[in-house]
Amino acid sequence: MLLLQTEEEKREPVDLADWLITMNNPLTMLSSRHGSIFLFLALCVLTILFYNKQWLESQNEQIPVFMAAPVKPAQVKSSLPTHQQPSKEAVELDFLKNVTAWPSTPPLPLNFSWNDTSDPRHSTVTILPKRGGGQWHAGNELEVVIKMYNFHGKPKTSGGDFLLARLHSPSLLAGVAGKVVDHLNGSYSALFPLLWEGKVQVQVILVHSSEAVTVLQQLNRMQPHRIYFQSLFRSASLTETTTCNVYINASQQQVCNYTDLHTGEQWFCYKPKKLSCDARVTHAKGGFRKNITHQEEMLFQSGVNMKVSIPPSTHPNISVHPREDQTRGIGDIVRTEPSGYYYHGAWRPLDGTKVHQFNSSTAVSQCLRGKGLHLFGDSTIRQWFEYFIASFPDLKNFDLHSSEQAGPLMALDYPNNILVTYRCHGPPIRFANIPVTQLRYIANELDHIDGGPNTVVVIGVWSHFSSFPVDVYIRRLQNIRKAVVRLLSRAPRTLVVIRTANPKALTVYETLTNSDWYSIQGDKLLRAVFKGLDVHLVDAWDMVLAHHLPHNLHPQPPIIKNMIDVLLSYICPPPTDQTRVNH
Repeated sequence: MLLLQTEEEKREPVDLADWLITMNNPLTMLSSRHGSIFLFLALCVLTILFYNKQWLESQNEQIPVFMAAPVKPAQVKSSLPTHQQPSKEAVELDFLKNVTAWPSTPPLPLNFSWNDTSDPRHSTVTILPKRGGGQWHAGNELEVVIKMYNFHGKPKTSGGDFLLARLHSPSLLAGVAGKVVDHLNGSYSALFPLLWEGKVQVQVILVHSSEAVTVLQQLNRMQPHRIYFQSLFRSASLTETTTCNVYINASQQQVCNYTDLHTGEQWFCYKPKKLSCDARVTHAKGGFRKNITHQEEMLFQSGVNMKVSIPPSTHPNISVHPREDQTRGIGDIVRTEPSGYYYHGAWRPLDGTKVHQFNSSTAVSQCLRGKGLHLFGDSTIRQWFEYFIASFPDLKNFDLHSSEQAGPLMALDYPNNILVTYRCHGPPIRFANIPVTQLRYIANELDHIDGGPNTVVVIGVWSHFSSFPVDVYIRRLQNIRKAVVRLLSRAPRTLVVIRTANPKALTVYETLTNSDWYSIQGDKLLRAVFKGLDVHLVDAWDMVLAHHLPHNLHPQPPIIKNMIDVLLSYICPPPTDQTRVNH
């Protein structure tokens, strides 16, 4: 059980006024002759309380916080009586957890063989004929069937494999993400809108077998602290380093509680042996504990059963002819759900937003003139700051003598009165040696922004939460959402943009800590939490998946350029464009 006390609870004074009133009540005083006895007892109690208060204050930092390992966030909240209706927060939490529901995956026998798991080379991809026959036309929907087999060539009979699909034309630098449907019997469908004319081809990628997904699910349930963090404590020449995390085993060791009082975001460190909790000076990633069996690790082999394309069983190319109904736009007849597509290397959203190409520093300066652009999040958002600095020479980096990795970072264009800033989000964050004075939660930072028509806020928070149960990420997103609501309430013309997650290259380490499967779960949560708010999305997931370049945690410059063009088009839309999109 976790015992948490606020500073007020630890040092709460006894209400002496009420006590003395009670003591002077005639019903309490049995007789006047006992008055001297009660007065003597009162003085004794006051003396004891005074010295006890002094002792508690001196021992406050020595009071241990006891926690089970691991402790779920719900355990730190006071439980409601069972007869009461669930709170709004509890209902929302259950709904959001259901958003990430995944088809059941097979349990792994103790001595299973990876040869019994999904094999991309034995599996098949078949393009179905057009419904009704005839030629394919722009505006039609293409469907392919995927059948999964194991390494023995036997068909799979259950679902849960993690597949990605895209349709592309290399010669046209065109591509769109497909929608994969799991039929729960070892077969899948992938649906693609046909958005351009010419030769197109299908690609289906096995990211993880259903058996690998089983392992990833177990890791977050059983080993949420497999990535751990450290803090340096210093007082004069004395230093100590201890382990920190969202979840921490404090059954036998005292703990420093750094839970944020405003947001409730939890963070704990083991207490140094000789220093106080107030002596903490830095935060850093500590390391990673890879606690899986050799058999389980065999499920994550690059080029064998992880991030491998499934070869098509029929000719992969089809010819797409001009659309039959020339009076309707592509966006009016698309039935599947991509947010956009590439054509000649440029991103074209399907929500009606017109994206401009900002190819010069002058164009960017004209768009951002007089504005403040504030970037909050992980390294995938810092990458945007770095792109601005590298691509637009009018924007000059202002040296704050801070960490290049964590920030805070600032760039200025004095003649055009442009400010661009970056700050990383609060822990958990796997950066090196961040001063604790610079550890800030985004929700708190948003509460210090005035907002207005010349303020743009960009938020990207996803990569550092993958190794924790979804409760941790949900709570972070909910806190940010509340702060966004407050910001838009006091300054409705503030522009808020959310960057989603994106697929990446996978090694064993990347998979066990930050797999695409974890990322897509978090991506579903992010979209659900911000759904209905007056914000924009930059759909990094579709923009990376649809592009011909390899997947990367930090997408290559052509993809980032398209993301920045989308952002700037939100900031500077033509008069006829919608200025907000509710997702």
